[in-house]
Amino acid sequence: QVQLVESGGGLVQPGGSLKLSCAASGFTSRIFSMSWYRQAPGKERELVARIISASGSTNYADSVKGRFTISRDNAKNTADLQMNSLKPEDTAVYYCTARTLLHDYWGQGTQVTVSS
Repeated sequence: QVQLVESGGGLVQPGGSLKLSCAASGFTSRIFSMSWYRQAPGKERELVARIISASGSTNYADSVKGRFTISRDNAKNTADLQMNSLKPEDTAVYYCTARTLLHDYWGQGTQVTVSS
C-alpha cells in the first residue's frame, strides 16, 4: 500500500505561482513513477506532469509546458509541482498519483483556483 497526501493548493491571481507537494508513505520503494493529474468542473481528468523515479525523466501536458515543473525527492518520497504563470484555465482539483507495477494510488486532491 502507498498513501499520498497533497498540500499547497489555494487561490492565486492570474500570472501568479503555486507549489503543490505530495508526500508518499508506505511501500514507497515500489513506486515506479509519480504524476500530477487535474480535473476541472465538467471536464475529464487529464495528466499534467509525470516523473520517473529511477531516471528522473519527465513529461508534461502541452498546456503546461514551460510553466510547470515536476520534481521528485526520492529520499523524502515527495513529488512537487511548481506552477508558474498560472492562468484561469489551470483552475482544477489537482491529484497526486503513484504508480507501482500492480497498482495506481491516488491522493485526495487539492483545489487550485486561478482568479482575480
